[in-house]
Amino acid sequence: MPLKSTIHSFFSLFGLLFLFSCASKQEFTKRDVKKSERLIGIHFAKQGRDTLYPYLKRNREGFDSLRKYPLDNDVFPAIRFDPVPFGFEMPQQTENQAWEIPDNVEIPEPYDALAFYTIPQLASLIKHQKITSTALTQFFLDRLKKYQPELQCTISITDSLALAQAKRADDEIQNGTYRGILHGIPYGTKDLMAVPGYPTTWGAAPYQNQMLNETATVVKKLKEAGAVLVAKLVSGALARGDVWFGGKTKNPWDLKQGASGSSAGSGSATAAGLVPFALGTETLGSITSPSTRNGITGLRPTYGRVSRHGVMSLSWSMDKVGPMGRNAEDCAIVFSVIQGKDKKDLTTVDLPFGVNWDKDISELRVAYLKKDIEKDTTESGDNLRTAIKTLEGMGIQPTPVEMPDGIPYRGFDIILRAEAGAFFDRLVRSGEVDLMVEQDQRSRANSLRQSRFIPAVEYLQANRHRQVLIEKMQNLMEDYDVLISPSFGNDQLLATNLTGHPVIAIPTGLNKKNHPTSMTFVGNLYDEASILLLAKAFQEKTTFDELHPPGF
Repeated sequence: MPLKSTIHSFFSLFGLLFLFSCASKQEFTKRDVKKSERLIGIHFAKQGRDTLYPYLKRNREGFDSLRKYPLDNDVFPAIRFDPVPFGFEMPQQTENQAWEIPDNVEIPEPYDALAFYTIPQLASLIKHQKITSTALTQFFLDRLKKYQPELQCTISITDSLALAQAKRADDEIQNGTYRGILHGIPYGTKDLMAVPGYPTTWGAAPYQNQMLNETATVVKKLKEAGAVLVAKLVSGALARGDVWFGGKTKNPWDLKQGASGSSAGSGSATAAGLVPFALGTETLGSITSPSTRNGITGLRPTYGRVSRHGVMSLSWSMDKVGPMGRNAEDCAIVFSVIQGKDKKDLTTVDLPFGVNWDKDISELRVAYLKKDIEKDTTESGDNLRTAIKTLEGMGIQPTPVEMPDGIPYRGFDIILRAEAGAFFDRLVRSGEVDLMVEQDQRSRANSLRQSRFIPAVEYLQANRHRQVLIEKMQNLMEDYDVLISPSFGNDQLLATNLTGHPVIAIPTGLNKKNHPTSMTFVGNLYDEASILLLAKAFQEKTTFDELHPPGF
């Protein structure tokens, strides 16, 4: 192989040679280089390898030098992901959203039915002083304590903080200061988000005593809106699955089943009526999956719409923060508060948000993934096809389309893995990764170890293919406002997490095992309004969002 190509590939080889090399003076040989070539499917001639060897030794010194300077969690790479395709035009945004708070809501009988009230219903009770925020907060704190042993969905129940915030809300409302529809409403947040005074464990044993002296921007924004934080909810270990250092978070519809991950606690607690809504994060399905499994509605916003300051990073170019709630309207309300530009997160954008609920949904241009939907012969597929018939009866005329082809979907996994490996570099090199509960082939611990074997060249090549995917998704979506898709079992979930498109997962009923099913609406970049509008209309026509797990 020519010397130029040899030098071009030195980064790839070097990352492979020294995965567990903590000692800066550990030696390696030319034989090690030759063996490592097989891992990445490349071959160098002896002359090229001889020339390469001293170059690799100098690189090793550079790597050791980098490792002497620790990096804070909130340091993003200088290279930042931009989801905007060539020629993309920002959609028009509705501004100054006014949320309707009904006047005729009463305390339910039985009282426990309050657990499944929507945000507007709860807001009505508080605003009209039919219940205090303190009483409502204590109600949800009691439910969290009652069902935590069964569901294993919480890391910290924030009693003192919650009651102090609730008292403040009551005092303000009694004095004539009403902050808006979330004022006095309890909620939970995934335990990837920093809250001073409480552990931010990331769901993993090596971090179970971690205390971060900062407040995540989304938590700060909800506080400013008057919302009351009652719990930090389970994240699967380092944002993977539903297993954490304390056990396995359960699906309230079936306690023999996990809540799915990694926003497992947010999904389980919201579905069981332990919180009215919760915040989750998604990198590759962690809002969509637990929303489906637990039968709730989950909104994954456009990449960059919501600040990630104070939130654990798994993949800087793929992570998103979003709401999980009773229905689409609840998600829209929460999203309106947490979205927006944040100077502490340079990926965020300065755009208004609102939804025109009076818009005729028949004006929406809707497509659906016909082949993917038809090939799903499960009950989930049956429920999705029935849902499309319901939408057709509402005036929607969906056009059949297919996901972009000619895309190396299987190769994109290295983007997430490489970025996670960088964030958790110290965890792996220190050996503390061995303390994580799960250690099998598909565990986060094993994923972090293998990240050190991803060549830098291949990571960059994957991102070049990602740009091709972005352009092809734009070609697909530019003629439509909403794309209907199965939530799982096709390329949509991976593709849209890579391109940054917003999605909402909404319930479509139950299967024969009494497990929830769902469908996903995909929107154009920065156009959460269209998918929220169609989702709300569908939920007003059906009752799937009003189903609750028995026994809670």
